[in-house]
Amino acid sequence: MDELKEIRSRINQMDAQIADLFEQRMRASREVIEYKMKRGMSVYDPVREAELVEKNSALVADDTIREYYVSFEKNLMSLSRSYQERIMNGLKVAYAGVPGAFGAIAAAKMFPGARLVPCLDFEQAYAACSSGEADVAVLPLENSSAGEVGAVTDLMFSGDLFVNQVLELEAVQNLLGCEGATPETVREVVSHPQALSQCAAYIHERKYITREYPNTAMAARMVAERNDPSVAAIASGESAELYGLKLIEANINSSGVNTTRFAAFSRVLFTDNGRRKMGRHFILTFTVRNEAGSLAKMLNIIGAHGYNMCSLRSRPMKDLKWNYYFYIELDGNVNTEEGRSMINELGTLCERFKLAGSF
Repeated sequence: MDELKEIRSRINQMDAQIADLFEQRMRASREVIEYKMKRGMSVYDPVREAELVEKNSALVADDTIREYYVSFEKNLMSLSRSYQERIMNGLKVAYAGVPGAFGAIAAAKMFPGARLVPCLDFEQAYAACSSGEADVAVLPLENSSAGEVGAVTDLMFSGDLFVNQVLELEAVQNLLGCEGATPETVREVVSHPQALSQCAAYIHERKYITREYPNTAMAARMVAERNDPSVAAIASGESAELYGLKLIEANINSSGVNTTRFAAFSRVLFTDNGRRKMGRHFILTFTVRNEAGSLAKMLNIIGAHGYNMCSLRSRPMKDLKWNYYFYIELDGNVNTEEGRSMINELGTLCERFKLAGSF
């Protein structure tokens, strides 16, 4: 019996040590989330968590015990995330639209537990973050079938916010209407221009009249208020539930795979990526001098430093007639000696230059 008491005494001592270390770890988790909140970064970092589980489990020598340690480590991380999400209740995330919009869905996935701030349009959401009214703005960058969201690209070029995170969200578009509405009763469909573009083949086949609306969820809300079986909205399934609409037809996207990339914008550029496998992409926006070969020189510098371009496109400058700026997305970590050298070289060739994001 004395032997059992001695074993239990040792366990009690270890439990006390674990409790102390657990409290220290949770406090460190708070520091992590406060750092992330300032930079518009999400709670969940699956790459980081997988690396930690693999690294820490290797410290356990006993193969059988290691299996239990992996479960312990994963549960510990889950508790840490839950604690961080509670802290994030004070984080304000702006998005364009109303509840049920794809922007709201993306914002909730990126920042679970945060306060979502609906805004009238992209510009208002961007301005809310820029002014400090919100901590982060979540806006769409591009769609796999409809292409770039030009208004957001323009804000990225002219504004003072930075992209620190990108989420790919599958955007399933649906035809929604009031009770009694069918594909045959519908004459007009309303939605955001991007959503109408994504469902162009479906709309053309049924010869529907289209009307643009600022947001998919706003369109759904309007259809619910109007209660007219001849008018339908193209929006998310969440919008149907929120506004009491009937799902007339599901998944009406022209393309089988319809994905939208959403970006989290914040007032601080996050480039401290050295200790993790982050910073795998970055974004540049710039203008070049109106001289022969100016753009070619830029591209040659990028290639000389070993960076691969994922995307290159031009956009008209609203304040200068027949002048254009460029948007480039690249693979790699810009926060390296090579990256900093490239940025310095590119800056000397440009009239306007911005490292617009790193994620």
